[in-house]
Amino acid sequence: MEDKHNELFEEYYKAQGILGDDEWSDFLEALRRELPTTFRITGSRAHAEAINSIISSTYVPKLVNLEIDSQPIPAPFQLPWYPLQHAWQLNAPKRVVRKTPELKEFQRFLVGETEIGNISRQEAVSMIPPLLLDVKPEHFCLDMCAAPGSKTAQIIEALNPHLETSPTGPQGLLIANDSDGKRCHMLVHQTGRMPSVGLGVTNWDASAFPNINLDKKGTVLKFDRILADVPCTGDGTLRKNCDIWKGWLATQGAALHGLQVRILVRAMNLLKPGGRLVYSTCSFNPIENEAVVAAGLNTFPGEFRIVPQDSAEVLPALKRRAGLKTWKVASHEPLTKKLMWHESEEAFKSYTETLGEETTEKGRKGVKSNQVKEILPTCWPPANAEELGLDGA
Repeated sequence: MEDKHNELFEEYYKAQGILGDDEWSDFLEALRRELPTTFRITGSRAHAEAINSIISSTYVPKLVNLEIDSQPIPAPFQLPWYPLQHAWQLNAPKRVVRKTPELKEFQRFLVGETEIGNISRQEAVSMIPPLLLDVKPEHFCLDMCAAPGSKTAQIIEALNPHLETSPTGPQGLLIANDSDGKRCHMLVHQTGRMPSVGLGVTNWDASAFPNINLDKKGTVLKFDRILADVPCTGDGTLRKNCDIWKGWLATQGAALHGLQVRILVRAMNLLKPGGRLVYSTCSFNPIENEAVVAAGLNTFPGEFRIVPQDSAEVLPALKRRAGLKTWKVASHEPLTKKLMWHESEEAFKSYTETLGEETTEKGRKGVKSNQVKEILPTCWPPANAEELGLDGA
């Protein structure tokens, strides 16, 4: 059995104040549970309600009072925050669903409907960023880091709605980009099973995504909606990527921070006035989240604002928490990996200079193996953090 513990992880995030002390045991217990099976009905299909009805009337009654390894498993249920109740959850991991005789018929149904594009197997948290984009059929959209394509598929659905809700049909477009050529092939496969008008797949470094000229005058294509689901440390995926437990370090977030800022700033440059940009990661780390957003806002002072996501209006049943307005920056003591906290960029530089002197004097080799060479100044909370609306209020 894998060891799902990491004292440095716990110390780091307790210090960040992402949760109250009374919530820690429940939080860690949740991280150690396997992911449930989640999927959604493709909303652009005219028979989406029929698929929902089949699940409710045919399969749910058969899976009531199910037990697996002497543990009661609730029947599949609809995620209350997903629009039109088109997303479902079964509190059993995929490996259990595949091997449990009582679930075999349901598993075959899911596989068959997925192959023809009526169902998308997707983690629940992955469904949220595209919903917050609020895509309309006429929008020009850019998915900057799109592969493998589950979020891209949601954007495609929003651009290609039922004809009864949009009599004129789709008029917008989506450019789905990824920097990895092999992942782009996967992206083409993922999106190819969906009927779509106005889809293009590109292979570029998102931080240097090129201008697209619309005419000989050099008019640059700007986008109504941009999703920047950036590369990250992924420590929010501990439930499926168990290797993160043993390999997690505080410095990993700082190492990716610069790339994340560059992608966000490039996205902000490509957004139309009045457009909407969603920035997302799979990480808990404020250096990858709030610090990046703060850096982007301060790159364009007064030109952008964080849109408050009032729970009464946007996905009302979704549980959420305010963003941080202050956070801490840490590195590791080279030999022991002990967390070393740095109040400022100057304090970090002073620490690394001292460390370098000790290394030279004592002749120790490899003592900097757990260190980052630099921590960018934007990793620390900016002086105007209180004014940026980082809490989402």
